[in-house]
Amino acid sequence: MNLSSLGADLERLAKATSTVSDSTALVNDMTKDIRTISYLLHPPLLDEAGLASALRMYIQGFTERSKIAVELQFPDDFDRLPRDLETTIFRLVQESLTNIHRHSGSPAAEIRVARLENEVRVEVKDQGKGIPPENTPELLSNGTPGVGIRGMRERLRQLGGSLEISSEGNGRGTVVVARVPLVNARAMAGTASAGATY
Repeated sequence: MNLSSLGADLERLAKATSTVSDSTALVNDMTKDIRTISYLLHPPLLDEAGLASALRMYIQGFTERSKIAVELQFPDDFDRLPRDLETTIFRLVQESLTNIHRHSGSPAAEIRVARLENEVRVEVKDQGKGIPPENTPELLSNGTPGVGIRGMRERLRQLGGSLEISSEGNGRGTVVVARVPLVNARAMAGTASAGATY
């Protein structure tokens, strides 16, 4: 009777141990996901080391996860930009790469960031299937149904910038071009800083 009782206790303990192990694994997975989401929302490297380093780190991780080869062209003499502008460019690249991964079927992507005299120009290009012709008018209009593209447009609009998306479909890829005037970005960054002081 004692052995039978002990056996029942051991069986209950074994089930409890299994439940604890499963719960620990779930908590560990959730912690990793939270850290990843937190990093993607605002990578610390963006503030600490600037846009170029943050983009390179993000692209490296994206390439490992998606197996899409991404080439980044970023000038060596590119100075720091206002924080809002750096965040907007990072988000633009992030959203563009996400769309490439989800929709284009492209094996590769190319990103070019250029600082011109009065503006910053960002171009993201893929070699995928492109946007189907029947979806092109709706997608390229300001009434874009996609939350991601609408969000990109809104971020750029707040900084006085613009977003152009061009695609001929039929496997010819898609090109996303964003332009942000540096004067507006500096002025808005200054206004935000001044407002935060009071």
